[in-house]
Amino acid sequence: MIQLEHVSKTFTASAGDVHAVKDVNLQIEEGEIFGIIGFSGAGKSTLVRCINLLERPTQGRVFVDGEELTAMDLKRLRQVRRKIGMIFQHFNLLRSRTVYQNIAFPLKKSSLSKTEKDKKILELLDLVGLSDKRDAYPSQLSGGQKQRVAIARALANDPKVLLCDEATSALDPQTTQSILKLLKQVNEKLGITIVLITHEMAVVKDICDRVAVMERGSVVEEGDTVSVFSHPKEEMTKNFIDTANSLSKIHELIAEGHSLTELNPGDKMVLLTYSGGNAGEPLISAISSKFGVSANIIYGNIDYLKGKPLGKLVVTLSGEEASMKDAIAYIRSLGVEMEVIKE
Repeated sequence: MIQLEHVSKTFTASAGDVHAVKDVNLQIEEGEIFGIIGFSGAGKSTLVRCINLLERPTQGRVFVDGEELTAMDLKRLRQVRRKIGMIFQHFNLLRSRTVYQNIAFPLKKSSLSKTEKDKKILELLDLVGLSDKRDAYPSQLSGGQKQRVAIARALANDPKVLLCDEATSALDPQTTQSILKLLKQVNEKLGITIVLITHEMAVVKDICDRVAVMERGSVVEEGDTVSVFSHPKEEMTKNFIDTANSLSKIHELIAEGHSLTELNPGDKMVLLTYSGGNAGEPLISAISSKFGVSANIIYGNIDYLKGKPLGKLVVTLSGEEASMKDAIAYIRSLGVEMEVIKE
């Protein structure tokens, strides 16, 4: 549905050129939910704006549904953009218009009759759960309700693609979950391809089929969500995951020499990563009873990626050297990844 070929975007500033996006190649399939993640300043928002040419790439080509947007004149581009919906962090609603009027706004130049427009708007209000708010103004709505209006407005022209630029960043965690549930429903019910730009791992892990990780304007890692988060290859991806689940705090405590991370001679502090089938193994009790090795858990976290568990434990192992070797071999035999982070 979306193909980016060697896309770059450079902004010229008085202090020098800013290379916001550098030689990005991406292929996003029809009907999937694709996440683009990274820390602030990674180039995510610029990249998503290159997809609908709100930002015209300095170099490269952009294809949507088989058509090259970068080769179109402005008139044709305006027509094609109607099939690319977009929602933003701060909703961008018209404050002086009602919910109904905000959703109706993109239909101004539509060929639909007044009756057809009314029917469509009422259906969209029902889809986003706001049938009772049709005559309310944005100032009378909560943040989650405003984003639901923005989603309905973005769907008014029956788009094939929905671009979401930090669409949940201004929302609390509970409201974020309800918006993600709605986006998943939109994807499944209407078959719309969704591109999510975010710096929040919680957004990606729940609904994205695949993910690309950006750093300093480049895509550094890409793949299905479970694989990327279970087995990150790049340091940037590891840092992003560790920051999202607070594992980075353990590394800070080690660097500070905190008493929690002090080891006796022969002890090892290890990071255990469980995924899929091995997440239910009674590992800690097993290494104690089988090998006489004590395990002190100092950090634990379980995430669910597309319904599959991904667990991380930081454990201090203590015991006889031979027993420790046997316990470590046993851990690895179960398919649990183990990384020694201090010894």
